[in-house]
Amino acid sequence: MSCNENLVRVGTRKSPLAMVQTNTVVQRLQDIFPDKEFEIIPMSTTGDNILDTALAKIGEKSLFTKELELCLQKGEVDFVVHSFKDLPTTLPPGLVIGTVYKRDDEHDAVVMHPKHKGKTLETLPKGSVVGTSSLRRIAQLQRKFPHLIYSDIRGNLNTRFKKLDEGDKYDCIVLAVAGLERMGWSHRIDQKLLPNTCMYAVSQGALAIECRGNDKATLQMLSTLSDYESSLRCVAERAFLKTLEGGCSVPVCVHTEIWKNQMYIRGGVFSLDGKEGYVDSNMKDLPSDDEPPRKKRASMREDGFLCVVPTGYDPEAFARAEEAGIELAQKIIKAGGGEMLQLIKAKMAADIIAEKTRKEALRKVAEASTVNVTADACC
Repeated sequence: MSCNENLVRVGTRKSPLAMVQTNTVVQRLQDIFPDKEFEIIPMSTTGDNILDTALAKIGEKSLFTKELELCLQKGEVDFVVHSFKDLPTTLPPGLVIGTVYKRDDEHDAVVMHPKHKGKTLETLPKGSVVGTSSLRRIAQLQRKFPHLIYSDIRGNLNTRFKKLDEGDKYDCIVLAVAGLERMGWSHRIDQKLLPNTCMYAVSQGALAIECRGNDKATLQMLSTLSDYESSLRCVAERAFLKTLEGGCSVPVCVHTEIWKNQMYIRGGVFSLDGKEGYVDSNMKDLPSDDEPPRKKRASMREDGFLCVVPTGYDPEAFARAEEAGIELAQKIIKAGGGEMLQLIKAKMAADIIAEKTRKEALRKVAEASTVNVTADACC
């Protein structure tokens, strides 16, 4: 907390969607803690500033979180609101997920160009261009809709809508349902992609509130917003991703549900062209009300599960959700998914080097042109 005990400083990205999400969280906290004063501090991140390169070719981790986390570590803000899918499975030292806010619709959606209103991916003409910056989406959709062309698109939601509606490059774009609904644009959804067509990204649709692990006052405050089911599902999904040693740019996808005290997780790994894939599922019983607590496990995991702090909940449930994700990943690795992921990472690393080389060559050409122009001016 800041020196003023009633002032709480909240970090967020500057994008319109990030601001809407942060305002939602702050308003809930303001209702619960009317004596607190909340100050929202918007920031730009590396991912916000690099818009001319596909995410998979940038070659940096924490693209949308690094700058925010540095401010958090320095004590310049008390907590940060993130789209949970942007957060790596390992956080910087001293930082934790203090709360997982109730998850919204986790699925992907297709938004059509106005000229294709009423169509679906199945009915789009052959050669239609689908805009998405997600390798996960491309890999899965190419398997189902090989008659379409997939092209990278960057920018915040407003920018992507403008590129779609006012240009001729894209026939449709694929976005997260949650983001569209939070922005009040659910009327633009032409098709929702269910898991049998396109499984979603790890933690998609959930908001993570990150804070310092030793800030007990902030942790206690944030615990009032924690959603039990959303937390368990995200822990299982993040355990799956971490065990695969994947990242938010790798074509890894999931689908989770909690049925009658059981954690169900289905997940997949696909080649970049979508032609190969490994998909499997796993089920894990969650502890029942009459089951005795395992205090040893609880005391061992006070630092959280995949950095999620189970404040006020049974740590045993979080441990089993984590196990569900780990076991599923191990099954897929054993089946051949691990080897395929290594090939994907090698290909992506080569692409990153090639992109950096290309940009460096362009920079040198630009510098040479500037020198020549200056020399001509002197003459």
